[in-house]
Amino acid sequence: MNASRKTAEFSRRTTLTGGALVGIGLAEGLLGAAPAAAAGAAASDAAAAAGGNSRYARGLAVLRETSGERGAAVVESLKDIAPDLGRFVVEFAYGDIYPRAGLDLRERELVTLGSLTAQGDTAPQLNFHIDAALHVGVKPAEVIEALIHLVPFMGFPRALNAIGVARTVFADRGVAFRPPVMNDARDRYKRGVDKLVEIDGRHGLEVVESLKDIAPDLGRFIVEFTFGDVYHRPWLSPRRRQLVTVGALTSFGDTAPQLRVHIGAALNVGLSPAQVVEALIHVVPYAGFPRVLNALTVAREVFEKRKASVS
Repeated sequence: MNASRKTAEFSRRTTLTGGALVGIGLAEGLLGAAPAAAAGAAASDAAAAAGGNSRYARGLAVLRETSGERGAAVVESLKDIAPDLGRFVVEFAYGDIYPRAGLDLRERELVTLGSLTAQGDTAPQLNFHIDAALHVGVKPAEVIEALIHLVPFMGFPRALNAIGVARTVFADRGVAFRPPVMNDARDRYKRGVDKLVEIDGRHGLEVVESLKDIAPDLGRFIVEFTFGDVYHRPWLSPRRRQLVTVGALTSFGDTAPQLRVHIGAALNVGLSPAQVVEALIHVVPYAGFPRVLNALTVAREVFEKRKASVS
């Protein structure tokens, strides 16, 4: 292979693996001219190399269901530097985690968007998973709403960066998206209180009250902005909002008090304890075992206090 061909191949692999580690892949256009058939053949070769491994076969099937052929091409691109990493992505993330009962693929992709946005510096992985979310049936408005929802928890910069990625994915897919605009003339504080009580119960108001002696305006901002402006928006269901929130807080780390409130809120809006646990387990490939173990400790406390059973 001459120098120019080596350089081109190295560049292609670098582009592909830039989105690996479960986030597999960049925008489809960055995959060059390699046809889907080639990716499928590569995946077949990889499956054969796995020696009939049932976890690998199951994972590859779920990966295709989630992303089409894009993921298989990236797994193939890891062969020259970390083939076992590609196998772990397929076997563990997509063979062990994604097929588990409790959450469907749309819900899993929303948890993933929460996790990746919270961590920041994950544009290649966000590109893949925003595309995957659309692929499995999450509506464009729900994708954008999930990212807007994270502003009170993770701040504007990370949400803005994620929105920029979504813009690219929508353009690459030819998604015709007309963004909804909130239009509610009611008092922000009043509608915020109503939504806060609906989501968190009366305990949420106690948190706001506890700030009166030190930062009363912060309490007002929580009510008006977080619940009056953001949570009040109708383009993402309360259940899905809490899945996004739990995924984000778990991945961000050091958020036990907030996780305690929002795991409780997840139960309030109809998620079962088993679904909450499933959302936490789903975060492992994206944020690692330590943060998920910490979150499970919080979940155990919430369940015990409510006398709620996972089984």
